[in-house]
Amino acid sequence: MDRRTTPRPLLARRRWLGAAVATALLGGALPPLTWAQPEAAGPRVPVAEATRRPVGQALLLDATIEAQQQATLAAQASGRIVQLHVKAGDRVRAGQVLAVIDDRETTAGVQRAGGAVAQVEAELRNAEAHAKRTRELRAQGFVSQAALDTAEAQAAAARAALQQAKAAQSQAALAQGFTRLTAPFDGFVLATHAEAGDLAAPGRPVLTVYAPQPLRATVYVPASQSALAERAQRVEVRLPDGRWVQPSGRSRLPAADPVAQTVEWRLPLAAADAQGVLPGQAVKVRFAAGSDERLVVPASALLRRGELTAAYVAAPAGAPAGFVLRAVRTGADHGEAGVEILSGLQPGERVALDPVRAGLRGAQPAQ
Repeated sequence: MDRRTTPRPLLARRRWLGAAVATALLGGALPPLTWAQPEAAGPRVPVAEATRRPVGQALLLDATIEAQQQATLAAQASGRIVQLHVKAGDRVRAGQVLAVIDDRETTAGVQRAGGAVAQVEAELRNAEAHAKRTRELRAQGFVSQAALDTAEAQAAAARAALQQAKAAQSQAALAQGFTRLTAPFDGFVLATHAEAGDLAAPGRPVLTVYAPQPLRATVYVPASQSALAERAQRVEVRLPDGRWVQPSGRSRLPAADPVAQTVEWRLPLAAADAQGVLPGQAVKVRFAAGSDERLVVPASALLRRGELTAAYVAAPAGAPAGFVLRAVRTGADHGEAGVEILSGLQPGERVALDPVRAGLRGAQPAQ
């Protein structure tokens, strides 16, 4: 056999290796457009909807989620806090006693007021009885008119004293009530500002409670941009999970902050949109003054390989959970508003926000 001649088995092996490399290269350039089959151990990938959104002149600002019902409960009486029944995160009901302040002094005041009322009532009974006898004697001519006038004046003074004593009793009872801090509405304890044993004083905060619904986004618009926010045809809030939602209304304070030179806007959120959102979370608010709407998706949803741009689209309802890689044609990048999609997607379709994980076998939408 000629040494320069390649043995047939070796030649066949090289041909097979070349075909495998070519197949791998082609497969790496354009992944197959097939549904990823779900597996129990597959990653769950967050998704976002392709939506139509105004892409004209816009103002994007940081905002904060706040509870529309939030109250800081402060002491209205002086004394030591003897009981604190709740801690941060506890659920409370309207009227529930949350903290108790030492009430020995106010209890003594209630008892003193009650004793004063009883004393004045006795004096009133005597004064009225004396006035009655005096009227009878005056009718018989045994006393003068001046004596009758004096007796009736004493009875009237006793009645006035009784009203005064009862008012003092009510005030003492009110002060007694100040030693109990109760929840003004159903909600949760946001924070406690004192502990059992601390000294309470009028006006000193003890705890803060809030209602989980309704919520609002509060944003501070620079005064120089206030005109743009005023004429915005559309306002949107981007929640922490990446969803853009429209507030159920909008309102602004009538004056600018003289120091920060900002105007406060309050954007209430619908209960269905605010599920899972917590007070204090950071969000984005977009005031869009343009009227042209475009189909957009978040830039993170796009997968670019050379000249190819694609997105992993979640399976529609009724199909096995998974993703399909679909080529798309993009337009302008509108920053936080998203990248314009010219073709390849329909409004409402869900795209994976992490294309790399969505391409793994068994990947499923997280929502």
